[in-house]
Amino acid sequence: MAHQTTASTCCYCGVGCGVLIEHDGEQITGVAGDPAHPANHGRLCSKGSTLHLTGDLAARALHPELRSGKALPRDRTDWDNALDHAAAVFAETIREHGPDSVAFYISGQLLTEDYYAFNKLARALVGTNNIDSNSRLCMSSAVVGYKRSLGADAPPCAYEDVEQSHCLLIAGSNMAYAHPVLFRRLEAAKARRPEMKIIVVDPRRTDTCELADLHLAILPGTDVALFHGILHILLWEGWIDRAWIEAHTEGFDELKKLVRDYSPAAVADICGISVGSLQTCAELIGKAPSFLSLWCMGLNQSTSGSAKNSALINLHLATGQIGKPGAGPFSLTGQPNAMGGRETGSLANLLPGHREAGNAGHRAEVADYWRIDALPESTGLTAIELFEAVRIGRIKALWIACTNPAQSLPDQQKIHEALAACPFVVVQEAYATTETCRYADLLLPAAGWGEKEGMVTNSERRLSHVRRAVPAPGEARADWAIVCDFARRLEKHLRPGRPSLFEFADPAALFDEYKQLTAGRDLDLSGLSHALIDELGPQQWPFPTGASRGTPRLYADGVFPTASGRAHLHADPYRAPQERREARYPLILNTGRLRDQWHGMSRTGTVARLFGHVEEAVLGLHPDELRRRRLAGGDLARLRSRRGSLILPVQADESIRPGQAFLPMHWGDRFLKGLGTNVLTLPACDPLSKQPELKHAGVEVEKVELPWQLFALVEGDVQQRFAELRPLLDGFAYASLTLAGRERPALLVKAASAVPPESGLLARIDVLLGLDEGPILAYDDPGRSVGKRVRIENGRITALRLAGETAARDWLKALWNEGRTDAELRRWMLAPLGGPLGSDGAIKDRTVCSCMNVGEAAIRAGIERGLDLDGLKQELGCGTGCGSCVPEIRRLLARPMTANS
Repeated sequence: MAHQTTASTCCYCGVGCGVLIEHDGEQITGVAGDPAHPANHGRLCSKGSTLHLTGDLAARALHPELRSGKALPRDRTDWDNALDHAAAVFAETIREHGPDSVAFYISGQLLTEDYYAFNKLARALVGTNNIDSNSRLCMSSAVVGYKRSLGADAPPCAYEDVEQSHCLLIAGSNMAYAHPVLFRRLEAAKARRPEMKIIVVDPRRTDTCELADLHLAILPGTDVALFHGILHILLWEGWIDRAWIEAHTEGFDELKKLVRDYSPAAVADICGISVGSLQTCAELIGKAPSFLSLWCMGLNQSTSGSAKNSALINLHLATGQIGKPGAGPFSLTGQPNAMGGRETGSLANLLPGHREAGNAGHRAEVADYWRIDALPESTGLTAIELFEAVRIGRIKALWIACTNPAQSLPDQQKIHEALAACPFVVVQEAYATTETCRYADLLLPAAGWGEKEGMVTNSERRLSHVRRAVPAPGEARADWAIVCDFARRLEKHLRPGRPSLFEFADPAALFDEYKQLTAGRDLDLSGLSHALIDELGPQQWPFPTGASRGTPRLYADGVFPTASGRAHLHADPYRAPQERREARYPLILNTGRLRDQWHGMSRTGTVARLFGHVEEAVLGLHPDELRRRRLAGGDLARLRSRRGSLILPVQADESIRPGQAFLPMHWGDRFLKGLGTNVLTLPACDPLSKQPELKHAGVEVEKVELPWQLFALVEGDVQQRFAELRPLLDGFAYASLTLAGRERPALLVKAASAVPPESGLLARIDVLLGLDEGPILAYDDPGRSVGKRVRIENGRITALRLAGETAARDWLKALWNEGRTDAELRRWMLAPLGGPLGSDGAIKDRTVCSCMNVGEAAIRAGIERGLDLDGLKQELGCGTGCGSCVPEIRRLLARPMTANS
């Protein structure tokens, strides 16, 4: 078919970038940024620009699958049998144990119409408030902060404020990695207006800090004390707006009394920063004509997340810095439609239209609109509570959609116990490879990016139309269609003979029903429709009936949606994080994002080139901590918390202080043996938001001796080999499976154990690697348990396996990557140890620029020839795509070049 282009949106972070999907009507062939979309003006990050590569059918769920018993494998079935069976099980469970014996756990990656269908299913039909979203893990503290301080869950700012602000505070967000396209807009604004001041509050020195005029590397979890200390100085210096406070707020006297005790000296001691840097920060804020704050998981994922949010919002209310250009408190959402979930009421405590499930009047309004007798009164279970209820047997049927709790929730041992024990688990998912799918009694294949239609709302309250470009593969169906089909079947059990609540012909019909529940409320989007967005382009709410354009910013008149019309200044004292440093766990573990991966990697983990920047899970420790433990970079170590442990390599990381550790959040049991990063994190939650503290856990690191190591690399059939090899690696103490390559994707395997495995296991691995027969160079020394295998086809390496001795792995990987062999190869095969370069001279080149596939070695060579940043861009192309690599290139330019650098 002819080449076609469909305008849609990106499915990753909450920036909500517009994308142009290139396709032939059947398959997606490429992607580009949409110049007409107001969020990104044509830019995409390394993740968004590779969306067209995430369509590996071998990773997709393509057909409904059902198992007849917990110990049995799933068998393929048809949609009628799958949904009839699900409806029968849910109906029987509800009849026997009540509506609260079932639950739904959904996702910020769903479209607004999907969210609304699930919400109506749970509350109107089943009669339970047991419906929660993985947004509980991301933004629920921001929801509470906005609601209790300003009266409504409504970020009051627009992206243009990022470009217009005079002083911008970024707290608890590595914006350069988490929201890279918005960060590019900030970089451009700073270049145009160097007088703009940027403050970054983060325990780590991240790429975001490269742009900062001031970096406050506070001790983890001390944000509340910091914000109170800033306010103390603002009050002392008279840098507040007393007239605005008097006219538009309440609670000031109580807050003033509280922050009196947060003197600069006391706060500097709590936060681990200097008094001078604290005073500089307060002065930058207090003297700025406009002040904007941006924050993300560092504030939200905390047992004091709600207090952190309100303490930061206090700074805006005390200075009157809200409701005007370049000013306001601006929460950045982590998922593409976390906002849509909040709007449709798809958290356990919410109802559509920013209503409260605990408010009898709100329940009555929604019940009347849905034409049902009443909504459930009992409190719904939030994410951590929900899975604990599953584990102890209160929840007996669980429906999971578009999320991977067997990777993302804290305290993974208990999550896996819960999923294994639940009598009936439905997983509605586009990717059959997630950790959660292994627990599915019923797997329902869902349409993915580019295959479905609906609405999403980004961080600035802007609704965009997600458009379908190609049909979903196999028998996969749109999420809303699956929900409504199931609901109609369940209605025959629960309300036979009555008109269906779920007769929707398309997503537009769902949106048109839902939007009326917002009419007259703070988020009024009753004037919008799919057709109007197509006509006007993406729009910000409020957009009431009759409006011609959206609303860029809120509260310009100083009137807030509270009973008094005033914003509330909250006086929450600083409370130390729940897990503090102690002798057994002397390090504080922080988790965060990688530049080129996203969440649990169910999608990005299918794209080999996105592993080029960071190849595997590695624990970062300050060099002093490595020395204390007699560890060197690359050594394997055991990382343990009170809940579990992992074995993984370590590396020196000077971006963090001694006493701290950093591990990316993305690694689950699929890629890293041991249940992944969240086997370590704790399930303790903020008392108001119920958001867990995923970024602060007490840990210790100990060196482990695992002298027998395995290294393997193989091209082709990556997903199939992944699925077959992963179970075989459970016998090793350490195991990592990732991808490698750009034009020729390959599976990369690393494993280690204290003693060599039995020979039969290695033989089975060789069969799966295709190293058991054919054009293979082989060397074995059984006495030392050393073995080498290299497959050469058409003059280049296509597979290799090193066992017992892996010193030459980087050299061999480089040969594979270059698509060639080497004259030294045969001689090395017969050598008892090492390789031509040995372990010291092996070349290890990591990708710095994912967009243009430029490695660190090429950039270093360019620098040695005297190229500056512009010269590197011109000659190598690095930094000319999404731009995310530019901070790292600048660091390479600033680093002295030595033979060992």
